[in-house]
Amino acid sequence: MRALPLSLAMLLLLASIAGAVSPAAVAGAVADPVGEGTESAAGNAESVAASVDPTIESAADALDGADGDRDRPQVDTENLTFRTLSTPSGVDTRVESGSRGANLGSSVGFAVDETDAAMETAAVVQRIEAAETSVERQRRILAAINRVERDEVTLNSRQTEAFSAHATGNLSDRELLDELVRIAATAREYDERLDELDALAEETDGFSSPTRLDELQVALQVYGGPVRDYALSTARGAMPATNVYIESSNRSIVLATIVDDEYVREVVRLDRWDRGGGSISNDEAINATSAAYPETASLREPDAFGAGSVQRITIPHDFGLLRTFVSGGTEQVFVEHQRIALGAFPDTESVSVNGDGFNVTVDRSYAGGPVTVTVRNEETGEPVSDVTVTKSVGDGDSQAIGTTDADGVVRTLSPAESYRVTVVDEPRAVFVDDLRPVATPRPVDDE
Repeated sequence: MRALPLSLAMLLLLASIAGAVSPAAVAGAVADPVGEGTESAAGNAESVAASVDPTIESAADALDGADGDRDRPQVDTENLTFRTLSTPSGVDTRVESGSRGANLGSSVGFAVDETDAAMETAAVVQRIEAAETSVERQRRILAAINRVERDEVTLNSRQTEAFSAHATGNLSDRELLDELVRIAATAREYDERLDELDALAEETDGFSSPTRLDELQVALQVYGGPVRDYALSTARGAMPATNVYIESSNRSIVLATIVDDEYVREVVRLDRWDRGGGSISNDEAINATSAAYPETASLREPDAFGAGSVQRITIPHDFGLLRTFVSGGTEQVFVEHQRIALGAFPDTESVSVNGDGFNVTVDRSYAGGPVTVTVRNEETGEPVSDVTVTKSVGDGDSQAIGTTDADGVVRTLSPAESYRVTVVDEPRAVFVDDLRPVATPRPVDDE
């Protein structure tokens, strides 16, 4: 097997650290098909950021109607809710929330891992192309697919171990996110390797890719997610620091964050994934998702993409996007990705307090959901900008959320226990005490 030239290896590593281009792109791999067959919330194809997986355009943009009129109602929102998976009821969980920012050590580690995987893909392609006969070429293609299949099993074990280690306190928040980002990046490279193998199979006389290749590619997409994408981007300094909510149990994870005007959430429930389950059709997976998320499914026709025992369902709607992965065997959603425009987030309950010339309204949501704090002048009702807002959880110390914007608004993520919000404009201060998260609007089959 021929080694890659040193110049190519260095280019791969430097490009990964800079976040300018993916290692697979440098190596000539085919683009990730994660957005295939779907539209963004705004009706356009999903965009691909240089350093992250394909993502939809900002959910805030989705609030625009076809004529760009934000005031024009898109649907009847009176009974609108965006149901969401969470950790299983009745299990022990660990809940944390902290800032995720640039980290050179993590970024270099990600780059090295990605470069190693990309170099391995290039070496696999070289070995197949060097086969002297069609039969030997076919054998090497099948052996490479078998290797990815075994490696996917390893990824699943690593992810399961990471969930459990965090839930038991043996893995820190940063260590958990770093491991999940590494798993996602490796899965993307395996996915791109399968694209290469598929193309090589098509070029081989009397041979075509086995059907399990398609199923394996969908299964590899399970290991990605929008919060992991943001964690990667912030570690590389491509995006500003952001708070991430983490709730873990032995076999599940909830990750959530706020980015600009958008709430982003991803959930994995391994208890709902039957890895040995039989095949599930597009229609069966669509029906399972529609039954579990009836309100969201009523907003837009779901789109299915998958094969074998895993189906990916996407529902781009006026307020964001829902993406699910449905398991054969259980016929349940076991992975959920949500992107919701904060200006349209419906699952809140308000608490208002007046004092020291302020009217403070806190729109509470469920654990890990977005909380909006609005500060207005008590007499005029005008928004008050540039005042500091803090949050304290339980008996903990107050931590600054930020300062109010021109609309008098600042946002944070809801803790899982009682909390206090304080508005400070010295010498004035207003306290909103004993705030509690509302009930999580779970999918119908998980209530």
